[in-house]
Amino acid sequence: MTVSSARLKVSSHSKKRFVIALKYDGENDYRYLVATDLTWRTQDIIQAYTLRWLIEVFFEDWKLYEGWGREAKQLDEEGSSRGLILSLLFDHCLLLHPEQIARIESKLPAYTVGSLQRKSQMDVLLEFITSLLEFPDPGDKLKELGELIKDVFQLMPSGKHMISRDLGRLGPTPSLKYCSAG
Repeated sequence: MTVSSARLKVSSHSKKRFVIALKYDGENDYRYLVATDLTWRTQDIIQAYTLRWLIEVFFEDWKLYEGWGREAKQLDEEGSSRGLILSLLFDHCLLLHPEQIARIESKLPAYTVGSLQRKSQMDVLLEFITSLLEFPDPGDKLKELGELIKDVFQLMPSGKHMISRDLGRLGPTPSLKYCSAG
């Protein structure tokens, strides 16, 4: 990655700003970050910027796996907020899933909501089939189905829970306070 930064007067803001230009290997164009707090270091701003993808991952989980977007019963802002609240409550409940608790206690990345949801659905299906089958030897068929479920529905580690990630120093640097002037 190529990085350049400077504290510059930005005419459109009528103020001094911390401008950072980033270009990743293989990209042709720079992307720019503009920070208002001039006391942060370049490295700290770049590390904090990586956290913005947590929001993107949340939205992906929320829309793709939890289905709140397409199953919303109310539209507009009120419907959106209720769906979001339901989604967050559901996520919170899945933190109590036994396999999730084991991951967290082992200091491993938590599983995605989508993978836990699919796994739970299959567990319920298997339990339902077990209760319906009252034949003399249904065990062989159920074992076969159980193995298929393990192969098809695998739990996936989440990158959004930030386990073992160095976030750097996310705060002002006292020696850079002079850069805030003017």
